[in-house]
Parts: sequence; C-alpha cells; structure tokens
Amino acid sequence: MRQIIALGGGGFSMEPNNLALDEYILKQSNKKQPKICFIPTASGDAEGYIARFYESFQKLPCEPSHLSLFKPPTRDLEGFVLEKDILYVGGGNTKNLLALWNEWGLDKIVRLAYEQGVILSGLSAGSICWFEEGLTDSYGDQLDPINGLGLLKGSHCPHYDGEELRRPTYQNYIQTNRLKPGIAADDGVGIHYLDGEVNKIVSSRPNAKAYHVTAFDGAFIEKQLETEYLC
Repeated sequence: MRQIIALGGGGFSMEPNNLALDEYILKQSNKKQPKICFIPTASGDAEGYIARFYESFQKLPCEPSHLSLFKPPTRDLEGFVLEKDILYVGGGNTKNLLALWNEWGLDKIVRLAYEQGVILSGLSAGSICWFEEGLTDSYGDQLDPINGLGLLKGSHCPHYDGEELRRPTYQNYIQTNRLKPGIAADDGVGIHYLDGEVNKIVSSRPNAKAYHVTAFDGAFIEKQLETEYLC
C-alpha cells in the first residue's frame, strides 16, 4: 500500500500544542514505534525547525530522526531513507527543495521509498512536492505555479484559508487553465491518499476543510469535501 498524507498547514511547526495531525500520521504505520524522518530541505535545514521537530516527536510513540542535505548523516542516503517507516517533509521554499533533491538524487530515493511502502507526509512545500503541480510563493512576493514530483495527480494549494491571496489566486489559475484542477487544503487539514486516491480527509481544527477546485465553461467550481475533525 502506498500512502501520502499532505497537510495544508498545521502539525508540530504551526500547532505545537495540538499534535493531532502528527499523531494521525504516526498511527498509519501500524507500528508501536515507527521510525519517522524529518526532511527540512525547504527551510534550508533550519536548526530551529529541526529542534522543534524533536521537541514534539520525542513526546510521541516513535523513533525520530532527520535528514539534512547540508550536513548529511551518511553517504548512503538511499539506505538511510529506506529503513524509515515515515518521511515528514517540512515547509519552506518548494523550488529549492525540488532543486536540491534532484541534485542529490533524493527525488529518486523518495519515489523508491514510496513504492516500497514508506509513508510520505509533509506540509506546505512538503505537501506541494508530491503533486503534479502546485501553487507556491517560492519565487518572491507573489504566488506562482510550480511542477512537483507527480506522485499525485492534479494540482495542490496549501494554506487555503491561512494566507489571504491563496484562495483567489488558486481559483484564478485553474479558471484560466494555468494550473490543473486539484485539491486545496486549509491550515490544519491532512489529505490522506492510498495508492494515489483520496481515502480520508482529517483536521486538527473544527472548521478547517479541503476543497476540490475545477473549472467549467470559463468559471471555477469549488466543492467542499467531507472532513473528519480529529479533536
């Protein structure tokens, strides 16, 4: 079974006192102490971000570790990644994440891990990267389309309710065929895919939702999707 859990926002880095989404991710491994590896490439391997990951996940039933491309733990990145049960990709600059992964061959390793049953997860840049396309602020002071790894079909927009311009910009890009139809997620929402199809949508916030956004006859269509509140 291939699993991806894409978070629109939230998790330990945005809700340190509400780890419902992080706990949900851990439970999907069906192991008492799953090995979870944080990959903070999009943030430039920010030390504070890594420290917050350990501070949160050391409270949970798991074996936490992290993979830095600025200070690699080993030359055998493939072996290091494939022994994990879960990969958790942090937020930041999606373009830089994809460029560094390509340079190090980590994109191919992550694909292999996915095919072998390692759970992929992440928020913001760490959710956009799994899709064919996404809406990113990687290029500066506006939002632009970007190509992802294509493990999931269509496009994706995180922070749908958390950033003022996300929703109208995503709708406009789909309406004008500059992005493929896709799925948007509010902060606090996790979209759980099994074998490339949406299996379940969960949230750590009572009013947070996910939406399927398409276009027809020159107009966008936004459909709210059923979301389970975890708390």
